[in-house]
Amino acid sequence: MMLELDDIHTYYGESHALQGVTLSLAQGETVCLLGRNGAGKSTTLKSIIGLTPPRRGRVLFEGQPIHGKPAHAIARLGLGLVPEDRRIFPGLSVRENLEVAQRRERGKTPVWTIERIFDDYPMLAERANQDGATLSGGQQQMLAVARALMTEPRLLLLDEPNEGLAPVIVQQIGRLIDDLSATTTILFTDQSVHFALKHAQRAYILEKGRIVHEADAATLKHDTGTQQRFLSVA
Repeated sequence: MMLELDDIHTYYGESHALQGVTLSLAQGETVCLLGRNGAGKSTTLKSIIGLTPPRRGRVLFEGQPIHGKPAHAIARLGLGLVPEDRRIFPGLSVRENLEVAQRRERGKTPVWTIERIFDDYPMLAERANQDGATLSGGQQQMLAVARALMTEPRLLLLDEPNEGLAPVIVQQIGRLIDDLSATTTILFTDQSVHFALKHAQRAYILEKGRIVHEADAATLKHDTGTQQRFLSVA
């Protein structure tokens, strides 16, 4: 397995946010985390990357424990996070936002370069010298994903990639996930069940910090009872 979470317990102060989360991703999979607001989806991603380290349990990346490591050390192992709020660096151009994240290793030819990013995503090339903070929400989301790719991730974590975006941009994000899934393992969260099950192979459902259901996407798509029980808005 590329990623394994084993009985993860994460806290915010005394608030027990994740209560024994266990899940796994094989190399090459695209998996989604579903759940109502506050279920623990973002906390799960932050626990993986080391931003909210779990107090109990294990996080294994390619069989090696990474829980307890600082976030920057985890990122260097080949994990990339696109946070829900995108965190575009204000005052830096689109090109500079990409340059600051570029990973350079001696003797290794990078998979992702600024030239490739601009070839694959011409919308960013057209705005290469524009302050990243002045882009539209959809453009900032594309830049946030591209910036994560510059770190050469083997596992990409996407937190609510469609939050607040227009439907036409959501379609673009879906195509982006599909394209990246050919070469990158992906774990993403999303509020839209339809979107998530369209672009993922498997799904986990979180409720109150616990995994309450696991299924392949095709099965869950037709399981309206489970969707109604765990994902409908009360």
